[in-house]
Order: sequence, then structure tokens, then C-alpha cells
Amino acid sequence: MQAITVHDREAGADGLALTELPRPHAAENDVVVRVHAAGFTRGELDWPGTWTDRAGRDRTPSVPGHELSGVVEALGYGTTGLTVGQRVFGMADWTRDGSLAEYTAVEARNLAPLPADVDHTVAAALPISGLTAWQGLFDHGRLTAGQTVVIHGAAGSVGSVGVQLAREAGARVIATGRSADRDTALALGADVFLDLGSERLEDVGEADVVFDVIGGDILHRSAALVRSGGTLVTIAEPPEAGPENGRAVFFVVEPDRAQLTELVQRVRDGRLRPAVGEVRPLAEAPAAFAPGRGRHGRTIIRVASDTGAAADSR
Repeated sequence: MQAITVHDREAGADGLALTELPRPHAAENDVVVRVHAAGFTRGELDWPGTWTDRAGRDRTPSVPGHELSGVVEALGYGTTGLTVGQRVFGMADWTRDGSLAEYTAVEARNLAPLPADVDHTVAAALPISGLTAWQGLFDHGRLTAGQTVVIHGAAGSVGSVGVQLAREAGARVIATGRSADRDTALALGADVFLDLGSERLEDVGEADVVFDVIGGDILHRSAALVRSGGTLVTIAEPPEAGPENGRAVFFVVEPDRAQLTELVQRVRDGRLRPAVGEVRPLAEAPAAFAPGRGRHGRTIIRVASDTGAAADSR
């Protein structure tokens, strides 16, 4: 099969190349997925799991990419809940070969059924952004109707999903970002937009939840925004100090089939629109890792067409 691989940690994105690899096999509780569309995170070339397995052993050449949508090709021993020919989407494991390949092996529990009326390109943009927003707001932030939430980076792939989910949950949403992001954030349902380049963050007032994807000075200053009993949630870095009378949570997103199912149902109903930007073929994936790309939505790599694929919507 064809796959994007990386060999040299020092080379970064320049070390990505389209190569030939053997097809993966389905181990116990795995499925092999014929990938139709894949997503990636530019920073993943700096993650330890890209270079070593769970035991810390070198696993290069490795295949990056951790979001996928496709069709089940084979089932491993003991795999339940999915069938060959079924459309699925979800997340690949952080320490195994990922989704920028024609086929990938994934733990079955990391995948959810993909309804026939949701395009693979849209589905591939949903797992990491959608699960990160869901878990940040509801699992860790405990956001409920009537509360106020500040969402930093509200026009980005995670923030844009967060704005939509928080609005639907009945929260008051204060979005932040660059001045060019204002119209996007307000169109997604934010009640207020604050330009981090020209307005004072401290002027937004108190919030029950602050959801940060930026880190650094913005994360540090956000602790003061959290009212008593509230929560500062971040995916950027562990905060140096939390709110005076609240909680601070740093987390890494986890696969969750039930949450994926909730998210894709919202896409079907028109209640949620993932931010899809460029769609490029597999051969152009190395160029898509270049800094500065993907500013307006998540770049998705189309690996295979839907022609001839099964459309089992179970």
C-alpha cells in the first residue's frame, strides 16, 4: 500500500515522504480500515508517540495522522460491534501507525459507525476536534445551561466546534481570537467576540468555564477570569497556576465511541459544522504539514474515493 512515512526526527516535515509499505494486519480487537479520508495535527511530529511505541522502542518509519474515515476491510480475533464493509470514523492510537495511508489498523473501540449521509471528508475532520471540544467543555469543564464559557481560539478547528456545542447546551459563549475571526465566531453562535490583539482579555468579566487551546500568556491570564467554583480547561500545556477558588485541568483527548456517535448525529441534523479547509490527495500530504497552512479550517487528506464502497449506515 501507499503511505506517508517519516524516518528522521530532526528533519521534521521535510522528512515526510510517500512510500510503499506492507498492508497492516488486524491484531486481536483490531480492525483494518481502508482509509477514504484522513486528518492530522501539524504538531504531532514533535510527539514522542510518533517515534516510539508504548515500551519506548523506536518504531520508525512511522505513519502520522490520527483521524480517519473509511470502510472496515478486516476484523481481528475477538473484534465485536463492527462488520466488514461498514463505514466508520474515529481516532488512530497515538503510538501506532496512523491514518495517512491507504490502510490502517485501529482498535475497534476507537471507531464509531459512520452514517451513509455523512461524507468521509467531513467525518475525518470531526474526531480530534469534536472529542477535544466535547471532553473539554462537558467532561472536564462540567459546562451546563445558563453558565458562561470563554473559548479561546474560537475560529479554529477545536474552538469552532466548542462554540457550537456550548451554544447548543444553553451556555453564554464569549469567543476570542484574531480580528479576522470575529465574523466566523459570531456566525457559529458566539454571543460576544473579543479580539486578543486589540482588546483586554480581562474585560470579558467572570466565567464559569474557560476553555484554552493557546497556552502561554493567554492561559496564565485566563485563571483570573474563572469565578469561584469554576474551571480553567486547557489542551495547550499544564497551567502554572489555577484559579484562586476553582479548578485547573490539562488533558489529552481520548477516543470515545459514544461521544463520536453524538457528534456525528449533530452533523447529520445540521447542528454542527466541522471546519473543513483544504482537501488534498495523499501524495500532497507532506506539503500540507507546512507552517501557516490550514488557517481556515482543518486540512483533510483524501486517500480513496467512495466509488464501490459499502454504505452500511448501522
